[in-house]
Amino acid sequence: MNYFFKILRFGLPYKRYAFLNIFFNILYALFSALAYVAMIPMMQILFGTTERTTQRPTYQGVGEIKLFLQEFFNYKITVYLGQDSGKALIFVIATILGLFFLKNIFNYLAMYFITFLRNGVLMDLRNALYHKTTTLPLDFFSEKKKGDLMARISSDVLELQHSFLSILELIVRDPLTIIFSLIIMFSFSVKLTLFVLIFIPLSGWMISQIGKSLKRKSDSVQREQGEFLSLLEETLSGIKIIKAFNGQKIFIEKFTDSTRRFFDFSNKLLNRQNLASPVSEFLGILVIGALLWYGGKMVLIDQNLDGAVFLSYLGLAYNILTPAKGISKAFYNIKKGDAAAQRVLEILEAQDDMEDAPDAIELKSLQNEIRFENITFSYDQHPVLENFSLKIPKGKTVALVGPSGSGKTTVANLLNRFYDIDQGRLTLDETPINIVKKKSLYQLTGMVSQDSILFNDSVRNNIALGNPKADINRIKKAAEIANASEFIEKLDQGYDTFIGEGGNKLSGGQKQRLSIARAILKDPDILILDEATSALDTASEKLVQEALENLMKNRTSLVIAHRLSTIQKADLIVVMSQGKIIETGTHKELIAKKSTYHKLVELQTI
Repeated sequence: MNYFFKILRFGLPYKRYAFLNIFFNILYALFSALAYVAMIPMMQILFGTTERTTQRPTYQGVGEIKLFLQEFFNYKITVYLGQDSGKALIFVIATILGLFFLKNIFNYLAMYFITFLRNGVLMDLRNALYHKTTTLPLDFFSEKKKGDLMARISSDVLELQHSFLSILELIVRDPLTIIFSLIIMFSFSVKLTLFVLIFIPLSGWMISQIGKSLKRKSDSVQREQGEFLSLLEETLSGIKIIKAFNGQKIFIEKFTDSTRRFFDFSNKLLNRQNLASPVSEFLGILVIGALLWYGGKMVLIDQNLDGAVFLSYLGLAYNILTPAKGISKAFYNIKKGDAAAQRVLEILEAQDDMEDAPDAIELKSLQNEIRFENITFSYDQHPVLENFSLKIPKGKTVALVGPSGSGKTTVANLLNRFYDIDQGRLTLDETPINIVKKKSLYQLTGMVSQDSILFNDSVRNNIALGNPKADINRIKKAAEIANASEFIEKLDQGYDTFIGEGGNKLSGGQKQRLSIARAILKDPDILILDEATSALDTASEKLVQEALENLMKNRTSLVIAHRLSTIQKADLIVVMSQGKIIETGTHKELIAKKSTYHKLVELQTI
């Protein structure tokens, strides 16, 4: 139930709808009980036991409301019976129909207002999940599969709609219906009502036994759904490689195994869930059967209960059974929804160890330098950087080179504060990076990576991502500097052309130039280039390199490069190996030393 209440906190902005729902549910429950009470005069007319009264009754207070209503009906019926007993029957039937009509109108209004609450909670829950997903540190995602995260935001939230949020319709209406019905039933016969109540705890116990295993089974279903969604996401992302290596059979077998497990888990869950309905139905019939025996005995043998009252009493008893079934269903829905809620709350309540400190500082610009001092960093206890120290003065370009796994990209990730350092200090103008507000840090930095990350949107919106307020003239200027304007203007709709998922309608060089245009428009103080030309052909590389040189002019730049020809103009080249700096200098200085860098240049030249 803790998960249930944690999810319900999302309903606070919609509490006015909850109050309206409660108000109309009270009216629904009241008229639901009164509708069955109104049947008594009709039964008495049919059985010829109507008590004649010509004295109009007077209302004596809430305590005498039952007597007042009964005498009022008898008075009206007596008036009509003086003329035509058929009219009396029509009057009673019209009254009953009117009460049932009002009952259903109030039921509709209660459900109408709860709809806004339910859907509002779903909307806010999904928005909160998405917001949390975008703000969590990268190491959170290294432990989670994309498909599993997608399953939590889509299917798990949908499960909450079918389980937890469906209970909101029942949480007030059904208990009130039972309470009002029981009040009237007690007024009819205390003994008979106590007899009925004996069976309710028994029914609840049996339903609870069925619901005990639902959470565990539902958890297995949700986990497996995340598994095959992850596999589907991997398949779609790597479909070219799967086809090229003829690996369809391997992935089909993996997916089939996952869906077969999902099939088995779902069958066990649904079969256990489906058992609850017939069990509660049968228990309800047992209660009615026992009630017919005991109440029939009071009417026929003991003769201390009116037959018309007993028939109306049966209607009230049935009026209790339906909401009682709803409450029992709500109970095992909570059990079933617990698993989905737990998975959703795991994201919402995930701790962000990289949140801004209370005394975080906002940096407007870089004035002097970036400094790495004796940095040590590990991924999952696997050391990547060890006693790494480097100074990047403002306006200078520093290039990192070295073999794969030497820690170059890690340096860029630490400067972006995608991860926090284990030991040492990383400062911007003597300010430790961990007390710089992340929003201002990301405003200072711009990045162009090897994989051009573009989105299924227009060219204009992709370029304007870092500066959404930029007008079209500034966007065109950025594209021109990035050597991208020529190919953009040849597209069907120019800057309004949608480029497909990941920019798949563009070539590698075109995508990279759009990424550079995006960085140019943002105009960051600090530029990070992570192997920005390594995936390009020679012709594309020339255009991109020109664009990069335009971008780096008078800008503090950290460049990670495999193609050493692209960094010859760097102010400082840092050669790395196994997380350590092994040599530094300009291109000419390092060539003259004829050491590691010289060997790397010779290898690439060959």
